Amino acid sequence: MIRVIGGAFKGRRLKLVPGPLVRPMPAKLKEALFGIIQDEVKGAVVLDGFAGTGSIGIEALSRGAKKAVFIDEYYPAIKAIKANLAECGAEDKARVIHKEFNRAVIQLGKERAGFDLIFLDPPYQLLEERNPLKVVKKRNVLNKGGLIILRHFFKTVSDQKYFSLVRAVTLGDDTLSFFK
Repeated sequence: MIRVIGGAFKGRRLKLVPGPLVRPMPAKLKEALFGIIQDEVKGAVVLDGFAGTGSIGIEALSRGAKKAVFIDEYYPAIKAIKANLAECGAEDKARVIHKEFNRAVIQLGKERAGFDLIFLDPPYQLLEERNPLKVVKKRNVLNKGGLIILRHFFKTVSDQKYFSLVRAVTLGDDTLSFFK
């Protein structure tokens, strides 16, 4: 079971996605993340890529983000995200896109969408095959002064070809890399 750890929805239980394809962010890692970005969340437009349960975007909404867009291609994850948004009463501040990440970002780029915070938590294997930072850069969906947070396996080296790495935090097997 996972919960919202801070803000307006604090303590709300979130549904998990059945099966091994989704790995929710551990509470300690989520607390560390929001401790670091707490000043940048309020009023932000957030993209939760590879959203899984939607817990990161929902946590951002709970802490004052203006709007969140959730992307996932796995249908059980989409169902969980919608149920979790309903549990928090946050459907009016959210958009859920059921598409492969790159295709969704291409669509958002065509819509001229812009985000202040982009959370990326792709399957670790995917980072070896393709780089989600590339499509974010190419489609220009990060607002000026915005921040990208990429969760990855601690042994994976972050590609800094598209954005500058400003910080990295490792807890256990996970690293959060912060890009501007």
